[in-house]
Amino acid sequence: MISNVIGVGIFTSPGIIAQMVPHPIGMLSVWLAGGLLAFAGAMAYAELAALRPRSGGEYVYLREAFGPLAGFLSGWTSFVAGFSGAIAAGAIAAADYLGRFIPAAGVTEPLARLPLGIVTLTVSPRALVAIAAIAALAAIHVRGIGPGRLVQNVLAGGKVAALLVFVALGLAVGQGTWAAPAPGQGIVPTSWLLALVPVMFSYAGWNAAAYVAEEIRDPGRNVPRALALGTLGVVVLYLGINALYLYALPVEEIGALNAQGQIAIADAAARRLLGASAAGLLGAVTIVILLGSLSAMILAGPRVYYAMAQDHAFFPAAARVHQRFRTPAVAIVAQAAWSGLLVLSGTFNQLLTYTGFAVVLFSGLAVSALFVLRYRRPDEPRPFRAWGYPLAPGVFALASLVIVVNAIMREPGPSAWGLLLMASGVPLFWWLRRRS
Repeated sequence: MISNVIGVGIFTSPGIIAQMVPHPIGMLSVWLAGGLLAFAGAMAYAELAALRPRSGGEYVYLREAFGPLAGFLSGWTSFVAGFSGAIAAGAIAAADYLGRFIPAAGVTEPLARLPLGIVTLTVSPRALVAIAAIAALAAIHVRGIGPGRLVQNVLAGGKVAALLVFVALGLAVGQGTWAAPAPGQGIVPTSWLLALVPVMFSYAGWNAAAYVAEEIRDPGRNVPRALALGTLGVVVLYLGINALYLYALPVEEIGALNAQGQIAIADAAARRLLGASAAGLLGAVTIVILLGSLSAMILAGPRVYYAMAQDHAFFPAAARVHQRFRTPAVAIVAQAAWSGLLVLSGTFNQLLTYTGFAVVLFSGLAVSALFVLRYRRPDEPRPFRAWGYPLAPGVFALASLVIVVNAIMREPGPSAWGLLLMASGVPLFWWLRRRS
């Protein structure tokens, strides 16, 4: 869960937020509010996962509460763009960062092109490095929970330890200062609310433990524990990193750097606090962070398609379990193959732009499922009950609705393409239903 949340977003989104909320306290408060919302959502997922300890995450909860079509559309969007697009984007970013140390890895000059009508597959050294990273991590997770867990824990532990050292060293020996807000700077409520959008995207992935609930020992106890401790740990770490940014750079300078196109604020902060060599070392840490995030998504995503196929709501092969390794091997390979094609086609950024609001939409609907299932099945045993019910999950669902409506109103074109992409799954859903 920690690996799924902590990605390159914590290095890039603070600049966007500083532009929207050019006030130190305001910037930290919006990160805290986003973390509290994520925690409220995590606690709702904890009850749902304990109630239905099956792999698949929100696919299972949406199917139970709102019917099979709602569950299918969430899983379809995850396969086409949500997981696969994010994996492709993360792999390309990892290749770019590797190119700082091994220049050949980041070369984008085409080695070959294959026109396929609406898209052209382009093979370049950077694309080959990205595909190799996806294939290697997929192979590890095919081999079983044991090897996958070892790699995942090493990457997660490495990234958390490196970020904690970065924060500790920067605050202890860094050449920074706490700058006061510029005269006239204040917190504008509407801008503060808008800043919650990139913050919530930076927290996306807090629900990752629910995707593998079926493979966790004592899920009624351990899934809520993973969701609670993981979310709280990320919130504390994110607040520490943003405090470090503010110690290194005045908030208006952070916003100005973002406006100039320098989105990697962490590089600028490391260079200011600890020197150029620290910024280079942070680039190496970023590779570990990205690989950890890739590994978590390659682990979690196939469990959704596996659960769908078990319900005859996806291609039957996705439900096959490897006879020796006991993993959903076909689903893992299929997701890796589609992610690789997205790398070669270069369409992953468009897919993520089109379907970005869907991540918030489906998580908000999944939290709303908590109310539906409590109403329909009040006497069903619940090993864990969400904290703060009904206020906390209600606030999360309402905030999700506001974020989705805001995204559609501000970017109607990309949002319309995203809705069309999701709707394209409806004919497939009915075909699979008739076939089964």
